[in-house]
Amino acid sequence: MRIAVCDDDEQELAHLRELITEYQLSRGISNDCRFFNNSTDFLCDMKGGEYDLILLDVLMPGVSGVQVARELRELDKNVKLIFISSSPEFAVESYRVGAYYYLLKPADADSLFPLLDKVESELFMQKEQGFVLKDRKGIVMISFAGLEYVEVINKTVSFHMADGVIREMTAALADVEEKLSHRPEFIKTHRSYLVNLKYVQSIGVSSIVTKNEHIIPVSRRRRNQIQDVYVRFLHQEGTVVRASDTSDVQEHPGGPWRILLVDDDPADRTFWADILSCHGCIVQFAESGENAIKMAADNSYDCILLDVLIPGEDGFVICERLRKIVNAPVIFLSCLTEPDRQVQGFAAGGIEYITKDTPAELFWAKIETRIKLAVSDRTQLYFGPLLLDLTEHKALMNGEELTLTPIEFDILWRISEQAGRVFTPEEIYRMVWGSQSWDDGQMVQMHMSRLRRKLEKAWGEHHFIEAVWGQGYRFVPGSH
Repeated sequence: MRIAVCDDDEQELAHLRELITEYQLSRGISNDCRFFNNSTDFLCDMKGGEYDLILLDVLMPGVSGVQVARELRELDKNVKLIFISSSPEFAVESYRVGAYYYLLKPADADSLFPLLDKVESELFMQKEQGFVLKDRKGIVMISFAGLEYVEVINKTVSFHMADGVIREMTAALADVEEKLSHRPEFIKTHRSYLVNLKYVQSIGVSSIVTKNEHIIPVSRRRRNQIQDVYVRFLHQEGTVVRASDTSDVQEHPGGPWRILLVDDDPADRTFWADILSCHGCIVQFAESGENAIKMAADNSYDCILLDVLIPGEDGFVICERLRKIVNAPVIFLSCLTEPDRQVQGFAAGGIEYITKDTPAELFWAKIETRIKLAVSDRTQLYFGPLLLDLTEHKALMNGEELTLTPIEFDILWRISEQAGRVFTPEEIYRMVWGSQSWDDGQMVQMHMSRLRRKLEKAWGEHHFIEAVWGQGYRFVPGSH
């Protein structure tokens, strides 16, 4: 690994030199390292591609570290930049120029060594670029880093690349698994799919959504395993990238917490999402209130973080609208610190108001507390006499357990999460059976018929599931 260090403080430069030497001795390796005490000499030395990692002081006379980074990005878009500073105030600005990490002084072995390990590991993985594939157009190289997911249909294996290219070959998925099984970023989500976890945007009850908005089915028996593997993967990615702000990843009965972050500032989104991802959360973004409303209507979240100053209707109005369609706690995250604004946030239905100058540890403590309280309340769902116990996967009617099959419970649970919405038979089929061949609704009709009869027999005063002619089915909550 080729390392450059630039810091105008001679004592700090000597300290970093000692730390890197200690690191090399502890790992039994030898790195090519160069040290610079001013940004001008450093920039004059740079031509692009000389280094794998650069440790860069933020506050330097003349050309600041952030200005240096802007120049560097013109020469080398791939080099990893670690900013070093005695103050956290430039963190957001550093991420705008592609910071790999923002490290607070004084650096020590506990904070620096994991970062160096991480970079070493990533460089090693990059050397294993991929594998050779003989497809219908000839011989091509499949890049591990660029492979989003693998799909097999009728003995045709399709390699879906992140850039939209699809490569195909005639083979079995098992043949491909041998090439990918030794790599921690790939996991089998279904008998017909392998997915690169680096491209996962969110994991739902029955599917994965990738960052390119592809929907990958998740089999029921693999669901918990996939969620656990993804949490560990996020933790392994996060503990090093954010070494000064790590803690144990939370273990949740339903998998990692899913958070919708509503903010139109890309730098702010990146900053707060890094903290949340470090703690095992899956974060999705919305840049406007209208976008947030649509996403909240189509997805299930454990928490919604809402900026006040967003395009269109402000956060207070959007919060009132969100409270009508979701049960998830809405927490304001805003640069507006005035007390009257915070009062307005609580009046709109927010359960917490966090200002953007809040330290990372306090920010996470507030988020974690609010989500735990909300999630604990939702381990049991009440709809009048009907109780769904999400932990035990049981349904009780007026205290008496219903004899539902696992599939019947899954159907009831999933449609009850969005009460009032009409689900088409095919939507229900995809939620439960994934990518299996569509059977024109026969399976859904059979299970839905049995489920409705059991509910009506147990409580004839109310029809919890209504058939909507020509459209599908909807769940109608019972009155208390």
